[in-house]
Amino acid sequence: MGAVPNPAAITGAERLPEPLRTLAGTTMYAPPEPLAEPFVNWLFVDLNSYFASVEQEVRPELRGKPVAVVPVETDTTCCIAASYEAKAFGVKTGTIVADAKRMCPDLILVEGRHELYTEYHHRIVEAVSSCVPVTVILSVDEMACRLMGRERPLLAALELGMRVKQCIRERVGRHLHSSVGLATNRYLAKVASDMQKPDGLVALTLDILPEALRTLTLRDLPGIGSRTEKRLHEKGIRGIDDLLALDCEQAGQLWGSVWGERLWHWLRGQDFDLKEIEEQKSISHQHVLAPEMRTPEKAWAVAHKLLHKGAMRLRAKGLWASGIGLAVGFHVPRARKGPASYGGDDSSLAMPVSSFGVPARGWHGELRLSECQDNPTLIAALRCLWESRPTGAGPAGANFDQPYFIGVHLTGLVPDRLHSLNLFDALEDTQSRTRLLAAMDGLNNKYGMSTLAPATMLTAFKAAPTRIAFNSVPDFELDHGKARPVEVTKRAEPELEDSEPV
Repeated sequence: MGAVPNPAAITGAERLPEPLRTLAGTTMYAPPEPLAEPFVNWLFVDLNSYFASVEQEVRPELRGKPVAVVPVETDTTCCIAASYEAKAFGVKTGTIVADAKRMCPDLILVEGRHELYTEYHHRIVEAVSSCVPVTVILSVDEMACRLMGRERPLLAALELGMRVKQCIRERVGRHLHSSVGLATNRYLAKVASDMQKPDGLVALTLDILPEALRTLTLRDLPGIGSRTEKRLHEKGIRGIDDLLALDCEQAGQLWGSVWGERLWHWLRGQDFDLKEIEEQKSISHQHVLAPEMRTPEKAWAVAHKLLHKGAMRLRAKGLWASGIGLAVGFHVPRARKGPASYGGDDSSLAMPVSSFGVPARGWHGELRLSECQDNPTLIAALRCLWESRPTGAGPAGANFDQPYFIGVHLTGLVPDRLHSLNLFDALEDTQSRTRLLAAMDGLNNKYGMSTLAPATMLTAFKAAPTRIAFNSVPDFELDHGKARPVEVTKRAEPELEDSEPV
């Protein structure tokens, strides 16, 4: 993150009582001269290296050691979390395991336990709620709280932030560190929470906002990733100063959407509520195959299971899919370096290759559908895509019969209220199928998603377990002696690479 300005020059820390004085001297922003008391509207909590920290909390032997949490212990997958000891070697979320081992020879791999992380998530929410009501849960390790009344003055908000951090440590685990951001809107509170990690407490108030923002880079702003940054550079926006120099209309034109205008207002500290009117655009599930599952037959079973999970979510949310996609990553020789393209001019086979020969992207295909949500239609479409994938030996030693990654996504989602009926919706067979699917979903939700499932999924029952997505928190409940997931989806600001918070 960008460097924090010298606190002695801008905080006026001598005016703060203990214990805030020491804290303010390193982490907070306040005006250098006495002004009307600054205020904030939002408190943002971000758990630091959450998955890895939970593992270190429950497993004392991992404390103080470089740890990477992985979906499956294989060199071709990527790290989904890294402890700060591992981050010191350059290992981070998304690092290929083979590369991570090279960077950090003593790295300890831990297979992710998403039921455990979900359990701790609920305990953390409860701890934060004991200090201030949680307004919105943005992900498994992020939440935001709107401040009211006497909570809004800066000193009161700083004290509240300290209390939240202390409560997490005391009630949940002393090895769980959090960074708290305070600001006049939720976007800036997120920015503030990222400005000092781990264990930070930073406030961005209106009086020092422009000066504080100028210490950051474009990539420090949520929603700006590498591709967006490159696009901004091409349009003459090289840094925060250039971005702040735009007027509202220019910002909207720069992004070509309302997102640019929203960002303009947010960067000036303006706080406003967004109506939750935007519908979910897609549902997707991906899985890195364990070595024993890397055959066409077993990979198809996993693809079928991913579709089964996606179709259940589709119906639960009252959505209809008008498109389906399939992505498959294949084995490539480790000796090959640099980008490779398989299949001549077919861009669907483009596979950038890391220094360890692990493909970053594989073949993909898509089909348009009439709006549907029933398993038979979706399975038939998936089968069509599966049969169109490349097979056998490929160029440059690629083996298209050794898939290592499967992804299934349902796109063009339409809510019930906008669904266009077709001539077949009123047929008795169609209505009977709808009732049957509702009954199957009810049983699967109660007893586990594999209670009633197609036989083609038999070999994949233990593969592709429920994971924690970036914008939803699966709620694992014990039923008949085994954990079963019930997804509790929370609307989130997508803050991944090149996404636009909404």
